[in-house]
Order: sequence, then C-alpha cells, then structure tokens
Amino acid sequence: LLLNTIAGVLVGLLGGLGLALLLQYADDTLKVSEDIARALALPVLGVIGRFKTGADRTRDLVTLRAPRSAPAESYRTVRTNIQFSVLDVPVGSVVVTSPGSGEGKSTVAANLAVAMAQAGKRVLLVDSDLRRPTQHRLFNLPNRHGLTDLLLDERRAIGEVALATQVPGLELVPSGPQPPNPADVLGTRRMRCVLEEMRARADIVVLDSPPVLPVADALVLAATADATLLVVRSGQTRRTLAQRAKEHLFRVEARLLGVVI
Repeated sequence: LLLNTIAGVLVGLLGGLGLALLLQYADDTLKVSEDIARALALPVLGVIGRFKTGADRTRDLVTLRAPRSAPAESYRTVRTNIQFSVLDVPVGSVVVTSPGSGEGKSTVAANLAVAMAQAGKRVLLVDSDLRRPTQHRLFNLPNRHGLTDLLLDERRAIGEVALATQVPGLELVPSGPQPPNPADVLGTRRMRCVLEEMRARADIVVLDSPPVLPVADALVLAATADATLLVVRSGQTRRTLAQRAKEHLFRVEARLLGVVI
C-alpha cells in the first residue's frame, strides 16, 4: 500500500507537470509585454488594463467616463509615447489596427482620440472600418453620412459629415453607408485627397481601421497614413498571427510606431 501510494503520487506529479508543459507549449497566444516586444521586435507603447463595459457601449470610453481610472491613465501614457516616438517626423494621421477582429482596436482608437483632445489638440476621429463600423455607437451619434459620402462624391465637404462629440476639440467622421467594395474605395486617389484635407482640418487624424489579416483595407490605409499602431489582446492574439500582421504592414512600407496591449 505504501509503495502504491508513493508511486501514485509520483505519477500524478509527473503527469500534471507534463500536462502543464504541453498546454504551455500548445498555447501560442501573446501575454506579457516583454514577450510581445520580443516576438514582434516593436516597442510597447502602452498596456491597457481590462475594465467592465456593461451593455452601454459608451462605457468603453473610459477616458471620458472615468478620467482618473488606471485604464484612462494608460491611454494618456500611449498618447505621450506616441508624441515622443515621432519627434523627428511630425505625424498628422495614425491608423489604429489589429491582426484580427475582437482585439480592441476600435476602443483604443476612440480613447486615444479622446486623450489627445483632452491634451488640447484638434482631433478628427475617422471610422474607416467600412465593413463593421463602431465609432458612431461608442459616441452615440448617427451614421447616416460619413467617410463613404466624401469618397464617392467629390462635392461633399468634411464639414458636412463631421460630427461634434461631447469632447471639446474632438470631431467624428462616421463610416457612412457601406459600399460594396470597401478596399477599392479606400485605395482611390480621392481617399488620399480627403486625408490631406483632414490633416489640414485637425492637428491629428485617428483612423479606426479594419483588422490586417482578414481584409486588405488596413494595408491600403496604413500605406497612405503617416503612422500605424498595432493593437493586440493579451491571452487572445496568437503570436504567429501578430507576426504575420507585422510582416504585411512592413510589406506596404507602413510606419509602424509600436504595439498597444
């Protein structure tokens, strides 16, 4: 009985250790900032803590709803790190994207825009995710007209579709009606002209982009804008997918500032 008990304990310990090692080996997700910086060879511009959003999507605007909270301070850290990373070349437009969907890039784009406006900048937040627009719901604004109107009708002015938000200095350009071919619309000469007009209207233009890997829209935008941020979610974003997204962005010569976790 004693030998059987000892053998059972040893087998249990070895089996548990083996299972733990197997699970760790099979888990390909990115977790801590050091691991992410090493895997992507990019600076980590900020780590945003998880927070409950509830049923109301406006609660995602933690920089507005809880400006003294830890996540809001993290967004201000991202804002500051962006400013220090672009001292050599001014950045008038920045694309916020992620490897896949559901990783938080729309929330990051909205809160980053709010944080920049709170610092006294004139900010234009553009919902350039023409497939799954989110920003109008975050700010509780209509989406009848927006970016697609500007791209499809050269007579439309930015002032006709830009909406004032509850944040002083921050305007939102919603996505507008969904076109049948978003990537083709975003890759036109008209998009480059509109982006130039937006830069003249604001100190910084923040573009909420679709994810990199599922569709080509983000690559088109990243190649046009001045800089790009890559958003990953700890414990969800797979290492191989994040590395592939980085490679795609480098292939179109996007200026990748760093990663937001």
